[in-house]
This record gives sequence, C-alpha cells and structure tokens, in this order.
Amino acid sequence: MAAGEEQTREYLRRHRLPELLQHLGALLLFHRPERPREFLIQVLERVKAGRRAEGEYPELMDEANVEAMFSLLDVLGQGHITPAQYREALKTLGLSAEDLEVGDDEGITLDVFKEGV
Repeated sequence: MAAGEEQTREYLRRHRLPELLQHLGALLLFHRPERPREFLIQVLERVKAGRRAEGEYPELMDEANVEAMFSLLDVLGQGHITPAQYREALKTLGLSAEDLEVGDDEGITLDVFKEGV
C-alpha cells in the first residue's frame, strides 16, 4: 500500500469521516428534506454544537420511532426479528449492514435493533 493511501486512510479514520458521511446520508434518506443542502448545514451545525456540549447530537430516529419500526417487523410479537429483517431495515434506513456479525438463525431483539439503528 502506498504511503499516500495509508495517510488518507488514517486521516479518514482519525476524523471518523466515513461514519459522519454515512450518518448524514441516513438522515437525508430518512427525512427527505425539500432543501437537502440547507438541511445538511443545519445538521452539521447541530453536530458542532453537540460537540461543544451546547446541544444534542442529531439522531436519525428517536427511541419511539425505533420501537415502532421494530414492532412493525415483529408482527407476531415474539420479541425478536430475523437477521434478514434486521439487515433490510438497516438498508432501508440507508445504514450499512456489512459489518454485522449475526448468524442466520439468531433472533434480533429490540435492544440489538436499537443499538444498530
């Protein structure tokens, strides 16, 4: 690997830019604002304020939204959903499911779902 490429990877990792960009993309897909650039500017201002402890970090969904989504997926009320449902929900929200270490026969509980979303 070239030194420049390694420096680039380190820069991205150090500043957590992939996570930030993924979060911004997910917020855009979830809210679908009419003026996306202005929306992103507002979100980034809230991120900045949150880092200065002047406000809250902008979340994609609040806890009630996540619980409602889970209950829609858990139609039988079993207290868990399948890994396939979990991956599809993350994908629908614009979130990555690539790094999930979930077995295909494992039930995804509400707590695991909340953490992922």
